[in-house]
Amino acid sequence: MPERPVAPLAPPPADPPGPAIGTTHRRRLRDVWRSAGWPCQDVIEAELIAAGLLERREDAAGRLSVRVSDAGMQVLAQTAERNRAARSAHEALVGQVATALARDGRIAWRGLAMRARVTDDTGQPRWQMAMPDVYSVRHTSVAAYLQPVVHEIKVRRADLLADLRRPAKRAAYLQMAGALYYVLAEGIAEAAEIPPECGVLVARRPALPLSRSPGPDADEADNAPMRLELLRPAPTRALPHEAGLPFAVWMALARATPVAQASDPQLWLGADAGRESDAA
Repeated sequence: MPERPVAPLAPPPADPPGPAIGTTHRRRLRDVWRSAGWPCQDVIEAELIAAGLLERREDAAGRLSVRVSDAGMQVLAQTAERNRAARSAHEALVGQVATALARDGRIAWRGLAMRARVTDDTGQPRWQMAMPDVYSVRHTSVAAYLQPVVHEIKVRRADLLADLRRPAKRAAYLQMAGALYYVLAEGIAEAAEIPPECGVLVARRPALPLSRSPGPDADEADNAPMRLELLRPAPTRALPHEAGLPFAVWMALARATPVAQASDPQLWLGADAGRESDAA
């Protein structure tokens, strides 16, 4: 049936400032865009309509629906672009941390999915899914020497604050690792904001010369790896497992592929002598 726009509400006597559009509003915009547009008639929807990001529609039978306006589509596109940039920055920092751990002789994995048994607010045990950004162990065959560590990478303050409101997630990490570090992009938080059971690293961009000018060198400096600075070491503890790690963690590690280790220059030592002996 053809739809017609609903007549706009009469403006109030005073023109108040528009509502601030936050993450909840952007998520609702996305949900409306993907759905049939049935109205929720709550405050979030009212604020989106007042901001001109949603439009009310009425069909011939008098049924109301909401549609994302052109301005709302621009907000969705801007949000998608911002999220892509954040994911790119996040993945770049994850890769740098994993490579640094591998270079230090540890075995590192990215994007593992594991379950850990934690205790909820009522004291009852339950299973918690955990997906650490980087999980690493020492390169050893002795279970007691593994020293597993989780590095959780955050490049946006909003993501960090949301993560800090999930104590069960940190508890799950500490069930599978002897230490937990937060790796923060520079400027998004202070070390004092991170719970004391976690260590803190900050990723700083390398200092640039004052005489820097636009050009290829400047672009290369912008893309240079960030410097990881330790702000607070993580408390370490031994895992209460005879095998060093929970069985579920061993299985997850067996199914996953670790980050490739950097080549060791010492591997080339004696290579010429080996070739000479083969020729002889």
